[in-house]
Amino acid sequence: MHDHRGDYGIDGSFHTISARGQAIGLAAQTVALLGWAVVGWARGKRLTAALAATSAVGIASSAALYVYATRVGKFVVWDRVLADLRLRGDETVLDLGCGRGAVLLAAATRLPRGRAVGVDLWQADQTDNSPEATLANAALEAVSDRVEVHTADMTALPLADDSVDVIVSNLAIHNIPTRAGRRKALDEAVRVLRPGGRLAIADLWETRRHAAHLRELGWRNVRRRNVGWRMYYGGPWFSTRLVTATKPG
Repeated sequence: MHDHRGDYGIDGSFHTISARGQAIGLAAQTVALLGWAVVGWARGKRLTAALAATSAVGIASSAALYVYATRVGKFVVWDRVLADLRLRGDETVLDLGCGRGAVLLAAATRLPRGRAVGVDLWQADQTDNSPEATLANAALEAVSDRVEVHTADMTALPLADDSVDVIVSNLAIHNIPTRAGRRKALDEAVRVLRPGGRLAIADLWETRRHAAHLRELGWRNVRRRNVGWRMYYGGPWFSTRLVTATKPG
């Protein structure tokens, strides 16, 4: 696995409550439940104590899985996904919703003669999300010469038809609030990808619809799979699925 040098933040929704605030809230809940368990046990309320302790362990375990997924797990998974793409090294790779560049720059390291293009609206779906943070990470990874980022909406990409060789996206399309918007983002990916180009989208939901739509369009090798525990964002109920496909042509 590529040993990343950048700071890629924490994934999540921080529009209302900051990452720090959410961490404090979870810690407070865990401590309160553990306290309740101790008091219940001391008073002979064994069932109450057991339930409280189990809840505390559950919250702590979910938080630990979440942190692992965003800080370690996704890098392991995407290292394998990118390896499976078998890039030649001269392609143009587009990352939809690139954030601080975890997938974008992992792709860039495999493109000594190519380009890695990232688009994002830089919203609070990741801590300290900004184009400056992404470009700083590109410099730390020594791939600045082959990386470019654009402030752009996935539903209206500033790219020509049939202009990129590979499209990747990690936990980004689901942030579009409407089903029509999410379908438009997928159709934009279809538009800008060259015939014979490949797509790899990882997301938390609607991946079944993505795969079905690509099959309807006649795409080849359409596959959908669970990427496993390394990208459990809190547990198996927030598991990540990957859709891969090849554009006909």
